[in-house]
Amino acid sequence: MTAERPPFAPGPGARGLLPEGFRDLMPPWAEHEARLTDRLTATFAAHGYERVSPPLVEFEDSLAGAGFAGAPAGRLSAGAAPMFRLLDPASNRMMAVRSDMTLQIARLAATRLADRPRPLRLSYAGHVMRVRGSQLRPQRQFRQAGVELIGAEGREAELEVIALAVEAAETAGLDGLSLDLTMVGFVPALARGLGLDAAAAETLTAALDTKDVGALDGLDETARGLGRGVLEAAGLAEPALARLLALDLPDEAARLARDLADLAGRIAADVPGVALTVDPGETRGFHYKRGAAFSLFAHGVRGALCRGGRYRTGGADAAGTDRGPGGEPAVGFSLYLDTMLQGLAPPAPAETVYVPAGTPRAEAAALRGAGWRTVNGLAKPGDPVEEARRLQCSHVLTDRGPVPVSTAG
Repeated sequence: MTAERPPFAPGPGARGLLPEGFRDLMPPWAEHEARLTDRLTATFAAHGYERVSPPLVEFEDSLAGAGFAGAPAGRLSAGAAPMFRLLDPASNRMMAVRSDMTLQIARLAATRLADRPRPLRLSYAGHVMRVRGSQLRPQRQFRQAGVELIGAEGREAELEVIALAVEAAETAGLDGLSLDLTMVGFVPALARGLGLDAAAAETLTAALDTKDVGALDGLDETARGLGRGVLEAAGLAEPALARLLALDLPDEAARLARDLADLAGRIAADVPGVALTVDPGETRGFHYKRGAAFSLFAHGVRGALCRGGRYRTGGADAAGTDRGPGGEPAVGFSLYLDTMLQGLAPPAPAETVYVPAGTPRAEAAALRGAGWRTVNGLAKPGDPVEEARRLQCSHVLTDRGPVPVSTAG
């Protein structure tokens, strides 16, 4: 029996059973996802990342964007996608369902783990829920797994996290990996260096984000020329960065372009086997990032497996102790398990032994001790082989031990 692909969007017949964007993950895919989660978190643990498990629901103000530097307190969508909200009948306060787990890790670092030595290495895995799906991810509930490295500046921290993201995807069984790099502050720095007003800066940002060269026509000649140059400096890392560095960029933007080139060079040397691309104009999906950011893709898989990058947590911990200008430096990533499952081979059918009713329990226990799965008969059937076949067991227990159903007669 071959496992079918998991239903990532409900079919027409399921619309009356579940809301749009929600799904039941059926056997054997539910177990497949659980095993994938275990493999990923084991990989994180091997690199010294300790697992935390925050709750699915928190008070709204705790999950608001104030967990990140530069995000206004109480603005729910500042640091993550809009969240489902509900009233807590016990406290009469508004609560929210998490739409991203990084917010919660930032909260833990600033409160319960404020006294732990830095850098702080934390991992997590759990479901998130979003108000709206997207074209690439129509489901509104899915599982994330990832890490956050908090309290570490510098290139080595970024390299550790990026290399770990690639290793985790490889450990999961994905191949044909490609890493797309950007520098989130590059476009704002370019706009500032060109002296653009707010409207022109927004036009430049939107044009670079959507890769719409025609949208640049409303800008002055210098901004239009540099905007086109940035659009052309996207693609395979080596030639794209050569084009980017050849542009006559304003000082701050030029520095960030050199930083991007340095990071790309280090990744090429330290993380072999992954294709490397750059897109200096990309900012979508990196709501709270403040520097180098990345997306990880796999051949034949629609959408990003992972997003990550550098950011800063809130500026003070629960005791009011300032963690430095703009909070603590941090870098991390989130893997999307629904996307990863699409790139993995269907799970192999489990080897399961049908144990006829009346068999001593010790015999079934011995089989399980030897690594078999057992399904106990609850009533004596007319034909144990047919009952094993009906229950989709691969083997049936006979006086000769487990025998494949296909050869048992």
